[in-house]
Amino acid sequence: FGDDIQVLAKLAKSIETEVRQVKGASDMQHEHLLGLPELSIELKRNVLARFGLNADDVLDVIRVALAGEQVTEVIEGTKRFGLLVRFQQVYRETPERIADIVIDTPKGARVPLDQLATIEVKRGAVAINREDGQRRTAVMANVRGRDLGSFVAEAQSRVAKNVVIPKGYKIVWSGQFENQERAMKRLAIVVPVVLALIFILLFASFNSFRNAGLIMLNVPFAMIGGIVALFLSQQTLSVPAIIGFIALFGVAVQNGVIMVTYIMQLEQRGMLTEDAVIKGAEVRLRPVLMTALVATVGLLPKVLTHGTGAEVQRPLATVVLGGIITATALTLIVLPALYKLLNKNSKPAKAGASSV
Repeated sequence: FGDDIQVLAKLAKSIETEVRQVKGASDMQHEHLLGLPELSIELKRNVLARFGLNADDVLDVIRVALAGEQVTEVIEGTKRFGLLVRFQQVYRETPERIADIVIDTPKGARVPLDQLATIEVKRGAVAINREDGQRRTAVMANVRGRDLGSFVAEAQSRVAKNVVIPKGYKIVWSGQFENQERAMKRLAIVVPVVLALIFILLFASFNSFRNAGLIMLNVPFAMIGGIVALFLSQQTLSVPAIIGFIALFGVAVQNGVIMVTYIMQLEQRGMLTEDAVIKGAEVRLRPVLMTALVATVGLLPKVLTHGTGAEVQRPLATVVLGGIITATALTLIVLPALYKLLNKNSKPAKAGASSV
């Protein structure tokens, strides 16, 4: 943002050069403010004064010669047409012919226009864009093969270090990363709230902090797989990926509930904890694998897609798929072992007794 179009165009070119060197930058372009040919006629006021001319008199002649002036109307029946008077094309098609336009002075002298003004063709403005009352230009880029947040941070660092911004000018970074930043701030609140609600519901179901916490261990089990899947597929941690983690938490906790609930039921029937853990892992193997298999089959097409919407579908599906694989394996192997470890000192419950 700034006042001078020439300075804005120069700054835009410098910024584009710096951002182009940042890894991940592609499709670089900037708005072209200058480049349209423009005829500039600048009057020499000291010369005008010597000839006794006013600037308005000379500008009137130039306006009539180049643009024309309506002097009367032609009436044909009920139709009216403005009659425009101006020089023929041959006398105004080049700067040299315009320079030959003769101006009459009050003293009767006839002076060519090039003696009264400087006539030249310059690079004029193609467009003048404004926003919030200020002139502005834009440098635009897409990001490929890299996460948006780190790209913007590196680009900002390079521009701040290598581009001198004059006083009265400012740079504003805008685009999709703003939406990502807002979403990340919201998710920083949503994710802890979701985990807290899951824990509360688990405690309400089992009436035990120990077993509720045990099931919550499935969450980091699932996160391991999701992060590894993103790494192997060379995808970045984006808003869709984080939403995928939230969905993954539900699936992982569900597997844990299936396992722990059955083990506790076996204990309530009087079975020893070790026997209940072994029996529960055997019996619940099929339901846990079925849950994981259904989700896996449903998500595979989204993981392999490369069409429209893949930038949203693939990270989400990749996270859920990778997390389900690790969460399922750890639910069947680690969770029963941890249950036995945490409940090794507990006494077997009698049939019909409630769990605590």
